[in-house]
Amino acid sequence: MEHIYIVMIVALAVLAIADLIVGVSNDAVNFLNSAIGSKAVSFKTIMIVASFGVALGAIFSSGLMEVARKGIFNPDQFMFNEIMIIFMAVMITDILLLDFFNSIGMPTSTTVSIVFELLGAAVAIALIKIYNNNGDFSDLINYINTSTATKIILGILLSVVIAFSIGALIQWITRVFLSFNFEQKPRYYGAVFGGIALTALTYFILVKGIKGTPYADQKFGFTNNLILKEYLNSNVTYIISLSFALLTSVSFFLTSVLKINIYKIIIIVGTFALALAFAGNDLVNFIGVPITALKAYEFWVASGISPEELSMSFLTGKVETPSILLFIAGMVMVITLWFSSKAKDVVKTSLDLSSQADTKERFQPNSLSRYFVRFAMFSSKATNALIPSVLKQKIDQQFIQVNKKNTSTKDLPAFDLVRAAVNLMVAAVLISIATSMKLPLSTTYVTFMVAMGTSLADRAWGSESAVYRVAGVLNVISGWFFTAFIAFVAAGFIAFILNISVAFMLPVLLTLTAVIIIKNYLSHNKKAKENSQEAKYTKVENQSIQGVILESSDHIANVVHSTKTIYKNAVKGLAKQDLSALKKNKKQVAKLTNEVENLRDNIFYFIKNLDESSVGASNFYINILSYLQDMTQSLEYISKISHKHINNNHKNLKFSQIKELQEVNNNLEKLFENTKTAFETNSFNDIEALVDENMTVRSLVKEKISKQVERTRTEESSPKNTTLYFSLLTETKDLLKANLNLLNEYNESFDAKVKPATISK
Repeated sequence: MEHIYIVMIVALAVLAIADLIVGVSNDAVNFLNSAIGSKAVSFKTIMIVASFGVALGAIFSSGLMEVARKGIFNPDQFMFNEIMIIFMAVMITDILLLDFFNSIGMPTSTTVSIVFELLGAAVAIALIKIYNNNGDFSDLINYINTSTATKIILGILLSVVIAFSIGALIQWITRVFLSFNFEQKPRYYGAVFGGIALTALTYFILVKGIKGTPYADQKFGFTNNLILKEYLNSNVTYIISLSFALLTSVSFFLTSVLKINIYKIIIIVGTFALALAFAGNDLVNFIGVPITALKAYEFWVASGISPEELSMSFLTGKVETPSILLFIAGMVMVITLWFSSKAKDVVKTSLDLSSQADTKERFQPNSLSRYFVRFAMFSSKATNALIPSVLKQKIDQQFIQVNKKNTSTKDLPAFDLVRAAVNLMVAAVLISIATSMKLPLSTTYVTFMVAMGTSLADRAWGSESAVYRVAGVLNVISGWFFTAFIAFVAAGFIAFILNISVAFMLPVLLTLTAVIIIKNYLSHNKKAKENSQEAKYTKVENQSIQGVILESSDHIANVVHSTKTIYKNAVKGLAKQDLSALKKNKKQVAKLTNEVENLRDNIFYFIKNLDESSVGASNFYINILSYLQDMTQSLEYISKISHKHINNNHKNLKFSQIKELQEVNNNLEKLFENTKTAFETNSFNDIEALVDENMTVRSLVKEKISKQVERTRTEESSPKNTTLYFSLLTETKDLLKANLNLLNEYNESFDAKVKPATISK
């Protein structure tokens, strides 16, 4: 029997490392979001600061794992074999759940996941014990503290509402005083703000970062009789007042004498503080369970008692983690922070939802988001009616954004330094207060909702984006409750099947877990690779016609290449009656259509940034996008009717029809390949030859249409085939027409005297 538990300990050790990786990938958003979004300092500097905070927090962490986890279950009611099953179920579930959220780029709470996994697994084993002992369901209260789950759920709800509301209020007040033109305000404005923010962050480091470590119990003072933790608790007002006075003076010195941007200092300190607290306090979420399992195993080996008879009452206390394991865990977290692509995806979700600029909206609006936006608009109108117009104008003046000249859109930060500083400050204050009051909350929930609240207050959610952003926030919040529910159910189910036969089910579950993790990893890497290699349809930002011609040439090359591939796959799918290939082709068309539509959505901003002498560039760009859209619409129709025909099990096209389509496809391939090459190399002098080639292919299509008319009159017997074939040829003709218009537009607008090399793309 002992070898089973050795295998479980080894498996838990491996799972602990994996859990560290997936956990850090998700929790990184908590302390990276503000610094990355504001671009306060370089990405490398941000990562160094965060890494230092994570490493320091991990090394000086107490490493104490409360097995009862705030009273979730009573270890003394379970035997050694049952505890091992509970812990194994918890770790397997935690890795799969967090990896799922990482893969879809959604932030969730590692604290809530571990709590509900412990609860679910413990409930499952407790019910099995009650059933085997012919007990009553009410006996569950002896094993589980049922009030804790309710307390945690209420904590989630409160942290969501309070963090959002406080974040919005503080950001609104801050913006009214500082405005978007904060850099031009008197220096004492920044000094006072710096004093407040740095005081909040300092207190946060003391309460959340140090209070939970072994150093909190150290004695100090002249008589060596003051305990740090007790001193912090009893001198809150004194510490805050002294810190504010000192740090405000320091901030004024930095801004006035050394000319240092105090907002950047706040962001750096805030990033370090949250990273420190994350590693120092959330580390137990990842390695606490395996470490406790190891201690339980050592206790069992030393006892010489049967696993079924050894009570785990010794776990009602706290289990300390060896320093070397804390160091290893810290290093794994730092390495993950630097190399995890999934961490970047989770951060991107938060940044997109809080961005001041217009971004590609990831979430689609729903009825609930529309209702919230309508209610907010109604409330705003009602409030505005009560505010004097003079005061309202002054407030609105503070929210006018400063446009930075000669700055590329892609180089602009998601939000400014003030909002980033408020995000960190408010999150630190709320977490500090909750910690001192011993209230259950999730740092993920608080930091995310503060960021959303400040976005709302900063008017980042305008009428153009509000319904999408609100839908995104609702999706994330619903995902949090999904985390709790799935964690409970999945951990309980895994504990149940492990209890049936550990020897058989453990290898099966571990193998299944490994397969799922590897599959998700490969799938994510494949998706990331496709995103990096596929055509990047970015906004054109040049202002002259010649500049737009060169900058948009990549778009044309990419669309033409995709057109060639999609058309070829449609013909090939029809010839082979390959339904899956045609279905995949429809998805490729939808993707291409979406990319072109995104370019059209940015026409407003393109025209807005033009000067009076460059109006001709806007006409050219609008026409080009219109022709690209015509091409994608033709592809969409060709793909749709091809898929519909095969999906409805209609007769295959005749051999002669397939042969003719392949002939058309071969000519189209050659035309599109030549077009792609011309635009990739900026060989616009070749466009006239491409126009002639286009006309030749169009003549070929017309010839095929005439042949089909003759066949229909004499030998054709299938109306479905005839309709499909005519539709394919006529839509191909429209596709060629759009391509011809595109070529003519470039041919007419390109100035051969301007060499491509002299115009930057």
